[in-house]
Amino acid sequence: MRLTLINQFYTPDVSPTAHLAASLAEHRAAQGDCVTVLTSRTGYINASAMPDAESAVRVERLWSTRLGSRSNLRRLIDWLSFYIPTFHRAITMPRQDVVIALTTPPFIALAGWLHKLLNPSAKFVLWNMDVYPEALERTNLVKPNSIVSRVMRSANRAIFRKLDHLVCLDGAMADLLLSQYMPGDRMVPHTIIPNWEAMELFPTFSPPRGRRKDFIVLYLGNAGYGHEFKTLLDAADLLGDTSAKFLFIGGGALTPWIKTQCESRGLSHIVLRDYIPKSQTPTVMRQADCALITLENTMLGVMSPSKLHSNLAMGLPIIYVGPQGGNVDEAITQFGCGISLRPGNAREFADFVRQMINDRDALLEMKRRARNAFEQAYCDRRTLPMFDRVIADIQATTVSTAGTQ
Repeated sequence: MRLTLINQFYTPDVSPTAHLAASLAEHRAAQGDCVTVLTSRTGYINASAMPDAESAVRVERLWSTRLGSRSNLRRLIDWLSFYIPTFHRAITMPRQDVVIALTTPPFIALAGWLHKLLNPSAKFVLWNMDVYPEALERTNLVKPNSIVSRVMRSANRAIFRKLDHLVCLDGAMADLLLSQYMPGDRMVPHTIIPNWEAMELFPTFSPPRGRRKDFIVLYLGNAGYGHEFKTLLDAADLLGDTSAKFLFIGGGALTPWIKTQCESRGLSHIVLRDYIPKSQTPTVMRQADCALITLENTMLGVMSPSKLHSNLAMGLPIIYVGPQGGNVDEAITQFGCGISLRPGNAREFADFVRQMINDRDALLEMKRRARNAFEQAYCDRRTLPMFDRVIADIQATTVSTAGTQ
C-alpha cells in the first residue's frame, strides 16, 4: 500500500507531532507499506542541519522559509511558504492509496484534498491536532465571523466533503468538528486516538529512591496561546515556604510574560530554560516529581495538550489546570494519576503539592498510577493498532464499494 503523511515537522525535530508522525510512518513501513512523508526543513530545531536516520520511510523535506515562531508574522510566513510546495507535490505525486494529513500548519490537509480531487480512489484521513479558526478566535487573534474566519470555515467544509475518516484526540474535539462540518449527504466516520510515546523509549519504570532536596514540578514544551499560567503563578506564591521548584523547559508566546511575572512577583523558584533535544528529555524528567499541564477553559475541544503521554511514561503525576472533559482530565479521572483543577484553583494546586511533598507513600502510589495509565492507554503498543484498524476499515470500504459496482 502507498501511504503518505503530511506534517510541517518531522524527526529529528523535537515537536510532538514530528515524533507522532514518525512513529506511525515507521510502524506502517515495517508492515510493508510504501510510506512517504511530506514535511518541511523547519522546526523547533534546525532539522535540515541534522541528517535523517536511515529508514524505510521516504522523507521529502520540501523547501520553506525558516524564520521560526518568535512572532506571529514569522510563523505565518513559514506556513505560507510550506503550503506552496506541498500542494504542488500533492498534485504531482503518483496516486496514493491513503493520505493522512495532520493540522500543522493549519489547513495543510488541503494537500490531501487536492490529491483526492485528482485521484478519487485515494483515501483521505484527517489526523486532527488543533481546530481552526476556533484556536485563533478563542485566543483573540481573529474576530469571530470575520472574513478570515469565514474563509477558514469554508476550507474546513471543503476538506470534510472529501474526507474518508477523521481521527481526533478526544471526544470534545470530535464533537466540535462534526457538529459544524459533517457533510449533509453522508456520515464521516471518526475515531478517538490519543497521542502516545514509544514504549521502547520508556521501557521500565523505577520509582526514585530517597528524598530529593527540592520537589520539582516540570512544565515541558510550548507555553503558547491557549495555555493558562496565572493559577500556577498564584500557587507558586503560596508555596514559597516549601521545597517546591517549578521548572519550565521550552518556549512559546507566553514565555516572556511568565518571565516578567516571575521577576515582578519575586518567584525565584520558577526557572525557565530553552527547548532541549528529545533525546535529553528522559534525563530531565527523571529529576522531576510531578508534571504540569494547562489549558484555558475556552480551548476545550480546540486543543489537546501533547505533554500528557511522556509525563505518564516517566511515572510523573499530573497537575492539570484546565476545563473538564478533555483528554488530560479524562486520563486523571480514569486512572487516578494526578489532580484535575479548574483555572483559578491555586489553593487546591498548592495543597496537592504540599501533600506530595509531605507524604512520600502517596507520591509513589501516584507515580505508579501514572505509569499504569501510560502502559494501558498512551503508549504506541496501544495506539498504533488503532490506526491499523482505521486504515484497514477504509481499505475494506474501498473493496466493498468496488464489489458493488
